[in-house]
Amino acid sequence: MSEAKPKLRLDKWLWHARFFKTRSLAAKIVSGGHVRVNSAKVSKPAQAVGAGDVLTFPQGSAIRVVRIEALGERRGPAPEAQALYTDLSEPKDDVPPAPRFEGKGRPTKRDRRKIDLDRTRELE
Repeated sequence: MSEAKPKLRLDKWLWHARFFKTRSLAAKIVSGGHVRVNSAKVSKPAQAVGAGDVLTFPQGSAIRVVRIEALGERRGPAPEAQALYTDLSEPKDDVPPAPRFEGKGRPTKRDRRKIDLDRTRELE
């Protein structure tokens, strides 16, 4: 007889891998029908997932595509969580860098006006 592969609840794995801050938030995203497991829509947080499954889900304004490499025992530090998956999402290169300021802290009102003016010129 072949041994069954170990499985873990989908919401629990998303929380262990640090994609969502709380397990209830992960469960809400899953139960809302926003997560796909191997291109099939899932609406139950208790859906069992294992190594080799591919997940597609929204995170912030981006769509994440990850392959599960391992199941976590706990919600550990970030390096431990990153070892649980392989990111298959396309890297975002079109994100402009944050504006740099000569001084420290927040920009002055004058600096802010310059930034806004530069942004409107880029859009034209």
